[in-house]
Amino acid sequence: MQVLILLMISSGALLMVVNIARFIKFIRGSRDVLSSGVRTDQIWEGISLILLIFFLVGYITVALTKSADLMLAGILFGGSIFVAIILTLIFRLVTTVKENCLNIAETLISVVDARDPNLRGHSQYVQNVTMLLYQYLPAHMRVGINPLSLKFAALMHDIGKLGIPEEILNKPAPLTDDEWKIMRNHPRIGTQILEPLNSFREILPWIEYHHERLDGNGYYKIPPEELNTATRMIALADTYCAITMRRSYKNPRTYEDAVSVFKKVSGTQLDPVLIDIFLTIPKEALRACVPASVEV
Repeated sequence: MQVLILLMISSGALLMVVNIARFIKFIRGSRDVLSSGVRTDQIWEGISLILLIFFLVGYITVALTKSADLMLAGILFGGSIFVAIILTLIFRLVTTVKENCLNIAETLISVVDARDPNLRGHSQYVQNVTMLLYQYLPAHMRVGINPLSLKFAALMHDIGKLGIPEEILNKPAPLTDDEWKIMRNHPRIGTQILEPLNSFREILPWIEYHHERLDGNGYYKIPPEELNTATRMIALADTYCAITMRRSYKNPRTYEDAVSVFKKVSGTQLDPVLIDIFLTIPKEALRACVPASVEV
């Protein structure tokens, strides 16, 4: 009987360790654009973690003192299973909500792209290439870049074009200097649209600066030290997709053409380190990034 009691308590303690590890991983992974990030939530997360650790200490104490009977052992074992089930349900619910939010965002962005025949599928294409590039980043370059936040930023990089008049977006002829001034304002308009969403504040610079250059000659003349890795990744993906997409005024260019352009603008427009990483990505993987709505 004592062996059974010890086995139940030990199993419960081991499961509680797993529960704590899963909860910590969940907390670390939830710092994204869909998490509120308010202080009260962080306090509740801290309290929950302390309680889980407190319960684990209780399991260990009971096991060491051998003071439990079969009923208490059953309660402790069942409690650890109950916590595991609750955590699983919460994690699945959060995952489902985030997936639904992303699907809604993709639908809204498709409306933005639809305003300009040259942009249909462009935002999804940029998102896919950006996330593929993220997969190839070394671990030290991923620090501080939440993948879900990056996915939203890449998808919404052109949302500011909602504020650009259609006669400029759809103009078949070259834009005038005044029209270009208006067009160049779309990244800043995008941040103004998203600014009321508190949890999006981290990614606003990623969106606003995606047309900036390392030589400081971008849309807003932002110095390169203010352009973080996420911003540079979206800029690279946006450039690649623009080169390889069909437009009303040009035919799509090849992967080899894009590589040639990248080599010419390395260090002036685009980050040379990211270009080197990009060139390690198989062409087949890049082809798989093309949405069905994009003509290449």
